[in-house]
Amino acid sequence: MKIGVPKEIKPQENRIGLTPDSVKTLVSEGHEVLVENNGGFEAGFENDQYLKAGAKIADTAADIFNDAEIIVKVKEPQKVEVDMIRENQIVYTYLHLAAAKELTKGLIKSKSINIAYETVTDDNGRLPLLAPMSAVAGRMSVQAGAHCLEKNQKGRGLLLGGAPGVESGTVVILGGGVVGENAAIIATGLRAKVHIVDKSEKRLQELSKVFGDKIIPELSGKNDFNKLIASADLVVGGVLIPGAEAPKLITKPMLKNMKRGSVIVDVAIDQGGCVETSKPTTFNDPTFIVDNVVHYCVANMPGGVPRTSTIALNKATLPYLIKLANKGYQKALGEDKNFLAGLNVHKGHVTYKAVADIFGHEYVNPGDAINN
Repeated sequence: MKIGVPKEIKPQENRIGLTPDSVKTLVSEGHEVLVENNGGFEAGFENDQYLKAGAKIADTAADIFNDAEIIVKVKEPQKVEVDMIRENQIVYTYLHLAAAKELTKGLIKSKSINIAYETVTDDNGRLPLLAPMSAVAGRMSVQAGAHCLEKNQKGRGLLLGGAPGVESGTVVILGGGVVGENAAIIATGLRAKVHIVDKSEKRLQELSKVFGDKIIPELSGKNDFNKLIASADLVVGGVLIPGAEAPKLITKPMLKNMKRGSVIVDVAIDQGGCVETSKPTTFNDPTFIVDNVVHYCVANMPGGVPRTSTIALNKATLPYLIKLANKGYQKALGEDKNFLAGLNVHKGHVTYKAVADIFGHEYVNPGDAINN
């Protein structure tokens, strides 16, 4: 099968869909791989590395979209890319459609087959293709938040880890999943005072076993949430409803009670954000201020560390891509219900219920869709 890897064009997105090592594996399986010229350069992968792995270098993205049967990306297709997607072409990437009405309409119109990394599941209900980037984003969230707390970034002028004789800052992490756990790794490493809020008592117990007395577990609904948010120097929003829009846990009126110069890092911004006042930002202009609270809402945080992120992502996505290329999408998805959960839009129909419900599209069961 012919697999195409275009250069990412979302602002400040420096990752690439496949590493040279992944290309080498796919070529050894008998597939042809096209990589856009200098597509991996910002992630530290040169054209020569791809050529040595067996890829062909394409001059433009249009060449790849015209020729490839499977398009492998990192971020959701931008409008110029959506216009190039062909009928029956397979698109394998992060989509985050619950926060992207126009993209959803464009993919429906294209009549392509769209598999979203973030909704593929495993037997335990986890999200194995989202997890590596959630881990990176979780770790980056505290780094970014700590930087935003500096006075020259319009923050409180507070060192998150404190200093000898000076109390450390307070971090409140919303959600105890992969983002939350990895945020806690960095925050506790900085010796901040760390609260983790989650609705699952079992999950909080698991986190307590990992971190011991370095965290304060907070069961959602059993604490004074407004007071907890008001106490924070840094809030990390890491809540997730798979494939659906994130719930708005922090409302605009709550900002009035927060400390002047405190920081919110909304990692959930890809799914619409878990803060009412959040809006997507970029690395070029990452923050804005509402009611004296600094908001950091970069929608592709792992893109800031593209080499780490690309390698970590490929370790998760490549085994599924091999199945897809070796067996064809109908067989690959049909014999693996967890992989099938990644099918979001199929030949003009929405096959992920949360997305259909949000935008009022007819929902088609993905199993039925691939068999028709």
